[in-house]
Amino acid sequence: MGKKSNSNGDVVQSKNSTCFIGSSVVPLINKLQDIFAPLGDIDDRLTGLRLPQVAVIGSQSSGKSSVLEALVGRDFLPRGTDICTRRPLLLQLEKRTIGVGDNDSREYGEFGHLPDKRFYDFSAIRCEILGETAKEVGVNKGVSDKQIRLKICSPNVLNITLVDLPGITKVPVGDQPSDIEARIRNMIMSYIKQETSIILAVSPANADLANSDALQMAKEVDPTGTRTIGVITKLDIMDKGTDARNFLLGKVIPLRLGYVGVVNRSQQDINNKRSIEEALAYEEQFFRDYHVYHGLSDRCGIPQLAKKLNQILEQHIRNVLPTLKTDLNSHLVAVEKELRTYGEALESNAERGVMLLNVLTKYSEAFSAVVDGKSEAMTTKELSGGARIHHIFQSIFVKSLEEVDPCEDLSNEDIRIAIHNATGPRNALFVPEVPFEVLVRRQIARLLDPSLQCLRFVYDELIKISRACETFEMRRFLELRRRLEDVTARFLRDGVKPAERMITNLIEMEDYINSSHPNFIGGTKAVDMAQMELRAMQEGDDADKDPAVNKGHKLATVAKFLNGALPSQVGRTQSDNDRVASVGTSTTRTWGVSSLFGSRGSSVGNSSKRHAAEVVHDIDQAPPVIQLKNPPSMLRPGESETEYQVEIVVTKILITSYYDIVRRNIQDLVPKAIMHYLVNHAKRHLLGTFIEKLYRENLFEDLLQEQDEVVTKRRRTLEMCHALQQAVETLDEFVADISTQRSSDSMDASPKSSYLSSDFYSNSRS
Repeated sequence: MGKKSNSNGDVVQSKNSTCFIGSSVVPLINKLQDIFAPLGDIDDRLTGLRLPQVAVIGSQSSGKSSVLEALVGRDFLPRGTDICTRRPLLLQLEKRTIGVGDNDSREYGEFGHLPDKRFYDFSAIRCEILGETAKEVGVNKGVSDKQIRLKICSPNVLNITLVDLPGITKVPVGDQPSDIEARIRNMIMSYIKQETSIILAVSPANADLANSDALQMAKEVDPTGTRTIGVITKLDIMDKGTDARNFLLGKVIPLRLGYVGVVNRSQQDINNKRSIEEALAYEEQFFRDYHVYHGLSDRCGIPQLAKKLNQILEQHIRNVLPTLKTDLNSHLVAVEKELRTYGEALESNAERGVMLLNVLTKYSEAFSAVVDGKSEAMTTKELSGGARIHHIFQSIFVKSLEEVDPCEDLSNEDIRIAIHNATGPRNALFVPEVPFEVLVRRQIARLLDPSLQCLRFVYDELIKISRACETFEMRRFLELRRRLEDVTARFLRDGVKPAERMITNLIEMEDYINSSHPNFIGGTKAVDMAQMELRAMQEGDDADKDPAVNKGHKLATVAKFLNGALPSQVGRTQSDNDRVASVGTSTTRTWGVSSLFGSRGSSVGNSSKRHAAEVVHDIDQAPPVIQLKNPPSMLRPGESETEYQVEIVVTKILITSYYDIVRRNIQDLVPKAIMHYLVNHAKRHLLGTFIEKLYRENLFEDLLQEQDEVVTKRRRTLEMCHALQQAVETLDEFVADISTQRSSDSMDASPKSSYLSSDFYSNSRS
């Protein structure tokens, strides 16, 4: 490739030798690079989206920088015997034609961090690279994966993007970090593992090529060698008697894309300021004089490397364009979705008012939908919303009340004492009503606590539902979210109070014992049931115990009475060993039960018929006064266990019957009260409460204040969305142009075949 110098001493390629540079697809990638450049490093913003580029890898002092400078035609990279490239240098090379008298068309460099400044002095570009590297990693020999972006516009460059990566090292030197080898290898792997990257593996010829670090790393990610180009540098300083012919022919480590051998400027040449033009002339003379490389002209020299690299990259870009278009579209959809979560920026109070009303309405509608089971976000893994409230009513509240035995905490002794207390200073002639009323009221009062617990459970569920109704907008406005939660919690607490009062009233209403209730068992039937129960108990005792032992004499008498064996006279005098069995003839009405007791009177005998004179005589002859014991502080009846046994059974039957009536009422009315005063009230009036408490113009700005992080994310996401839209449009236009061009070209000539044709490249990749 012939070159000549211009008036400034710069190297310029001849017109005939640059015909292959700047083919149709390469400017497209450059344009996409320009679109994404304002976003910074798109690899961090759009995971998986990689534009085709050439990643240059090699060990330290392998000649990478010399190869890049030869491709550019200018000295602009840092030099030295130690590690020079400590940050990835992203080179966007753009071919431009120099216009006469137009200073802006001269060769210049432009950094991504200084977009408005052009560097016409390439030595200043080197200083800027060193300065930016020192800002990020300091003056030591550490490395960083943060890119330096540099665009070079020149008529002597390929329209392509190259990434100069730090040289591979094995042993830390001087003040290099101890893990520098691992850090550099990880950095290199992050670039070359992408399928859209062409790997330019640079290896020095004066080292063992079979153990080249660059070729080994390339083989890890590209085992078939379909996207790796081998570059063998420093061919002119190999040991005498050795050459790299077999490597260039691919006989040692085969690569589908082959090898190119080059001759670099030595460090002494650089120190002596030997120009790139002179170095290229020396390289051309070397390959012409060295007979070993005769016949390998297509594999030797920087011009051949430029041509090969351009052709391979052009075909590579054509192959990845369909995938690139798919990736751009998928990323655009994802970014647009993310952008919708941030919403639009609110500029005026009118916009804020509309937004606030929209959020309040959506929240209230979502709350009602979850309660009614109409939410679009319904889960299939567990009960939620209104289904949980129904479960609380039926499976927890109703079932728990049904499992309660109303006489569970009432022993026979408790009922017997209650009967004693109800008779006062007299003996009971009838089954007293007071024990039943007192005991059944006490059992009914026990229904209050589970009813209030049910109310509390439903309140907790409504709080959970309110927190699950978070909308996208609420994530933007944290103050609005906090105020909504406060207003909702206060509103629900206010709804608990009337429901609590209603439940309490329902329980207190049962203080009136409606003994006329049609489902109440009544006294007559209770007595019959008690009779049957006691008879069964007596028969069981007779079968289990000795018949000669007559226990429960009073129980037998009562059972005999229940069987209809009435005494012929009531209240007649008997002997001291007999008892009087008296019975009333009144019938049972409502729950009142006929008396099952005889009057417990003492024998009146002849003592009641004594004359007054005899009584006085007895007093004069009376023995000493009998002293009674003081009653204990806690007094319990001393009768036998069989006393009041029938009354006890009857009382239990009546309590159970009436309690079941009340329990069914409570099971029906408590859920209705909770639904009316709390759940349905919340559904009907939640939005109105929000508007009353929050929809005020003086609160708009505070409630809709966004976090700085959200504002920043929206701005960056919007920029990314615009960039992706522009990239997709650019790609669509290019595909349309190519389709039109192919249609016209197919009528003129058939495509030429070459070793880099589309068919060959596709087969090699497969």
